[in-house]
Order: sequence, then C-alpha cells, then structure tokens
Amino acid sequence: MKAILDVVQKHKAGQPIGIYSVCSAHPIVIEAALRVGLGKDIPILIEATSNQVNQFGGYTGMTPDLFRQFVVDIAETVGFPLNQLLLGGDHLGPNCWQGEIAEEAMAKSDVLIEQYVSAGFRKIHLDCSMSCKDDSVPLPDEVVASRAARLCAVAEAAWQKVGGEAPVYIVGTEVPVPGGAHEDLQELSVTTPVAAAATIKAHRIAFMAAGLGSVWSRVVGLVVQPGVEFDHHKVIDYRPAKAIELSQFIESEPTLVYEAHSTDYQTPANLKSLVGDHFAILKVGPGVTFALRETLWALADIETEWLDKRSSNFKNIVLAVMAAEPNYWKKYYCDEVRQDFDKQFSLSDRIRYYWPHPAIQKAQAIMLSNLEREPVPLTLLSQYLPVQYAAIRDGRLVNKPTEILIDGVANVLNQYINACSAS
Repeated sequence: MKAILDVVQKHKAGQPIGIYSVCSAHPIVIEAALRVGLGKDIPILIEATSNQVNQFGGYTGMTPDLFRQFVVDIAETVGFPLNQLLLGGDHLGPNCWQGEIAEEAMAKSDVLIEQYVSAGFRKIHLDCSMSCKDDSVPLPDEVVASRAARLCAVAEAAWQKVGGEAPVYIVGTEVPVPGGAHEDLQELSVTTPVAAAATIKAHRIAFMAAGLGSVWSRVVGLVVQPGVEFDHHKVIDYRPAKAIELSQFIESEPTLVYEAHSTDYQTPANLKSLVGDHFAILKVGPGVTFALRETLWALADIETEWLDKRSSNFKNIVLAVMAAEPNYWKKYYCDEVRQDFDKQFSLSDRIRYYWPHPAIQKAQAIMLSNLEREPVPLTLLSQYLPVQYAAIRDGRLVNKPTEILIDGVANVLNQYINACSAS
C-alpha cells in the first residue's frame, strides 16, 4: 500500500508525520472520517476488526466484501476520492476463535485473511498473540511469529491472485485487548527495547523460514505498549519520559515504526507526542463512538425538553434493548450498583454494539426526523451542545441533527489529523 509506505518512509527520514486508523463500522463515524478528509489531500484509513467483520459476518453481519462496499458507498455519497480511501484489517488471526484448538482456529484465520485481502484490504494486522484452547499462556514469541508468517503467506497468495497494490503488514506480541481494558487500571508498563527487539527478531526469522524474506520490507508497523490505555472510567495518559528508550530503539530499524493501539481519549498534545516519538500509526475506535453516543444522548435530552410527549423516547429504548439483550456488556460491567451508569457512560463504550439493533435504529430515525422537522432552538443547543452551538452561530455548521452528529465525531477525528500532520 503505497500511501502508508510513503508515510513511513517520510517519518523515517525525519518528518514528524503519521497516519491514523478509524476502527469502526458505524456509518456516521465512517462518514465523519471521510468528510474531515475532504479537501485535505490525505489518505483516510478505515479498519474493520476481526470480531466486527469476518467470513461469518461478525457482530455487524458483514463479510469483508460487504464491508468494503459499505465504505465505498459512503465515500461515493460524500464525494471522497476512492484513490485516497485505504482499508485495513485489525486483529486478524484467531481472536474470535480462542475457545477452539489452535489448528482449528488457525484454519479459520486462513480464510479470514484470504477474504480480507481478496476484498481489497491492504493494511493487514497479523495478530496471533492470543492463546487458543490447547495453547500455553502466554504464547512464546516464536509461536506467535510462526503463526503470523503462516497468515502472511495466505495474504500474499491472495494478493497475487487478485492483483492491485501489495499489502503492508503490522506485527507484534504486546497487543492491547481490543476495545480497551476490562478491569480497573492504575499504571502500565511500557514495552522494553529488549522485548521489542525479541519480537522483531522472532518475526524476521519466521518470515525467512516461510520463504517471505522479500515481504519483510512491507512489514511497516510493530505493536508495542507505549503506556497508554483506558478502562471504564480512567485514561492512562502518555508519558514521553517513560518511553524514551523504546522510542530511540526503533530508530535503528529502517522500515519500521510503532503502531499505537488504545489511543482513544488521549489529549491532543499526547497524540502529537506519540507521533513525534515514532508511534506513527495511531488507532482510534471507542473514542469516536463514545463521541457519537455523547451527541446522540444530548440530542435525546434536547428532544425530550423540546417536544416532551411527542419525543421518540430514544434513550429509554436503547437502555431497554441493552437490558433485554445483555450479551455485549454483561461480562464487562460487573459492578451491579454501577451497571446502569456503565452501560451509558463507560469509556469502553460497549453500547456501540447496539446501534444497529432494529428497535434502536427505528427510534433514532424518529428522533432525527423530529428534530429535522422542528429544529432545535439555540437555547437548547447552548445548554446541551455548546461546541455545536458555537459552530452554528459562526455559520460553520448547519442546524440539522445529522450534521450535528457528524460534527460531534469530527471534533475527535480532527485531533488525529492534527497529530499526524507535520505542522
């Protein structure tokens, strides 16, 4: 993928630039991501995770082919140039099948990788860091690397069959849990240079052993722990001083930068520092859907105040669905006293799994239609959405509910654009 190779090469040449990846399947988030990129002449990278999108549909019901078309349709609607649209696959490996024996899980992972690459995804995170049913815990670097090389071979065969740009790859064994930590956090240990070197060595040896030596120059990112994470209600902020040795270590690797996961909720200054310290690929997921939920909740409160009994009852319908179908949050929100609060406000944002639900979609459509037909007065915008109020007063935003939702997400994404730019 030439666009990512170019970013990495410029970064390695001394330019403090990077690229960010939006890991979401929500249409409003994707539209916001593409709209903030319009006119900026920058590539926009959208990634699907293996639990969102896989050969069995994932929790979105989409296969890789369907997800690609879903994103392309949105891009064409907003006029975003398709040659600037990049697609990636996140945590591709046995993540969804950890309860199965390793060979069965890896056989499914082979199909997963083949379908992603065949569908046009060209940034591939080879994540075999998790243990399967018959594995030791944790897995040795050598096993992780061997499995990653196996999946890389599948990806290369799929690419050679369908053509197009060559894939680039992300590897690493110190991979944060997708979607944020499940427990309360106090502090994190930064990956040591020794551990990073061992991971690179294990993967390089595994790639050579698998006959993939020529592919190594397209392994552009190493996932490590820079000391950033979030749990339900806390954010562990990036501390550059703690990552100095790790940052300096990667300077000796001519084709590699770091990929930083769980950068959600970091401050703009922290994001900029991460890129400057060679964490040049930033991942964001729950942070943008959290912003979406905040804006939806504000619109729901506005609708209740504005229309009273004519309102959609959106918020209560969402919470009723979550209560009736707790599978996406039950094992994460274990404090029964705080469960109702966590369901709505946790930074892990498990509520994002419920937005496609038919009852929620219907209520959301009614709410947006109500607020389109009877526009929100400035008084309520000022009360509940002061940032959007200011933008509307300045003429930078139209007072329409869908535009307000997109702006709520875009405000987060603009922080990433700024962090990844040279200025």
